[in-house]
Amino acid sequence: MSETTTAGNNVPSDLEIAQRAVMKPIGEIAAAAGINPEALELYGPYKAKIDPSKLNVAAGAAAGTPLRTPARTPGKVVLVSAMSPTPAGEGKSTTTVGLADSLARAGHKVMIALREPSLGPILGMKGGATGGGYSQVLPMDQINLHFTGDFHAITSANNALMALVDNHIFQGNELNIDPRRMTFKRVLDMNDRSLREVVIGLGGPAQGIPRQDGFDITVASEIMAVFCLATDLNDLRERLGRITFGYTYDRQPVTVADLGVQGALTMLLKDAIKPNLVQTIAGTPALVHGGPFANIAHGCNSLIATQTARSLADIVVTEAGFGADLGAEKYMDIKARMADVAPSAVVLVATVRALKMHGGVAKDRLKEPNVEALAAGVANLQRHIRNVEKFGIVPVVAVNKFATDTAEELDWLIEWCAAEGVQAAVADVWGRGGGGDGGDELAAKVAAALDAPHAFRHLYPLDMSVEDKIRTIVQEVYGADGVDFSVPALKRLAEIEKNGWSGMPVCMAKTQYSFTDDATRLGAPKGFTVHVRDLIPKTGAGFIVALTGAVMTMPGLPKVPAAMRMDVDDSGNPVGLF
Repeated sequence: MSETTTAGNNVPSDLEIAQRAVMKPIGEIAAAAGINPEALELYGPYKAKIDPSKLNVAAGAAAGTPLRTPARTPGKVVLVSAMSPTPAGEGKSTTTVGLADSLARAGHKVMIALREPSLGPILGMKGGATGGGYSQVLPMDQINLHFTGDFHAITSANNALMALVDNHIFQGNELNIDPRRMTFKRVLDMNDRSLREVVIGLGGPAQGIPRQDGFDITVASEIMAVFCLATDLNDLRERLGRITFGYTYDRQPVTVADLGVQGALTMLLKDAIKPNLVQTIAGTPALVHGGPFANIAHGCNSLIATQTARSLADIVVTEAGFGADLGAEKYMDIKARMADVAPSAVVLVATVRALKMHGGVAKDRLKEPNVEALAAGVANLQRHIRNVEKFGIVPVVAVNKFATDTAEELDWLIEWCAAEGVQAAVADVWGRGGGGDGGDELAAKVAAALDAPHAFRHLYPLDMSVEDKIRTIVQEVYGADGVDFSVPALKRLAEIEKNGWSGMPVCMAKTQYSFTDDATRLGAPKGFTVHVRDLIPKTGAGFIVALTGAVMTMPGLPKVPAAMRMDVDDSGNPVGLF
């Protein structure tokens, strides 16, 4: 989200800052990162894909006999998360970029690993995912729009699967698929509430078999989750084959492998699966790849990108979506189980503005100094701090500075963090840039945290029942008294147990604005119950999605979408994009 909040009317927008920046040719960025030309696939002068299978191949090696450089120790991971988000803005991506730039400025070999933005929120309300101010990844406009086409490939693969499923049913249905028990939907990379529930196959016998269907947003697709958790092309194919898209008339699960189309889906994703290389304004290399939401999916960039970055850099700065109750918990309990990517340090982003909002201040009053509201709101940050510590890591708090913050408020917050036993630093990376000195103090504290001893652990063991895993997350992370399962959810629990899927981790689908499943309850509520309305086994991704409250897997647009202010100038350059 853009942090264009500096006082005055002449402050350039994020887009204007990005357009004025001078980018280096992507080949120079790749060379500085240690990426050999054979592994680089150019998408114009400032974007490229990396083929991990060709990394470190010696120039001039005979075909089929690559000469690899000696193995290096994989880089350490810094996971950037945050307090519960508010309409006031927190700036997690901005802090991620600024921190990485500041670590590079201090002499560390650094790479960034971020998610790709979804078009739906860009045209809707949330904004992009490329940072802001002078801490951005570039080319900002291209990344926030179609980029290298990865999301289109994922959308195509998802919808090809469903076209093949419905064709199979129409052509005789040898697999005995029950159209009433389909668990997989078509997707679109757009916020479109009118597509949540649809009926397909109307128009007579030649048009297919009528059935109720619906659309999810692309970032909620299981193919997106599979894409982001696969370790290589072969693992991608195997995971795609394990996807359960529905059930037979006798209630047996039906998979993509049963249909025999995992090869075709892999073919559609073979180029998209390669990580995308871009750069920050300061010239730090960044891999931007994959993009599941953290409120309805697992909220992390691709595992391939993270591992590629670790093979090239000493420090990898990555982020997980929304607050630490969602993205960070899922990073620890899902992504870090799939591969050796457990963080060595965790950063929690907080702002004075957002904490005052959690303390009861209305958005239009946040510019007014109010230490009392700040003191009331830090309960939200405190719960996130304690939650991260449950994974065996003491976080560092990054206070993302806004122009309206007072010295009294900033000093109070830093002193409060010290009393809580955590390191904290004010980061002015929006206005002064990570390439400048705005993030130096934060970078020093994070570098020290990377060298501090820690004992990473997961929140729950995989052999725990799905019901108890959910209860553990709800009570330990959200602070709830308990969990209420609907009748359909209880039936799904029994099906999961019967089908042997109970050994998978849980991915909670919950509002990002509150620890509860009610978006209006800010701060650190107590005395509440989380309501699980349904459970969806994602057998390809390897986790169980628990749908809570009223969270939607296809968002809608706001009353005044951001698209209303967007255009292009006479030269075709974007206007009004943040």
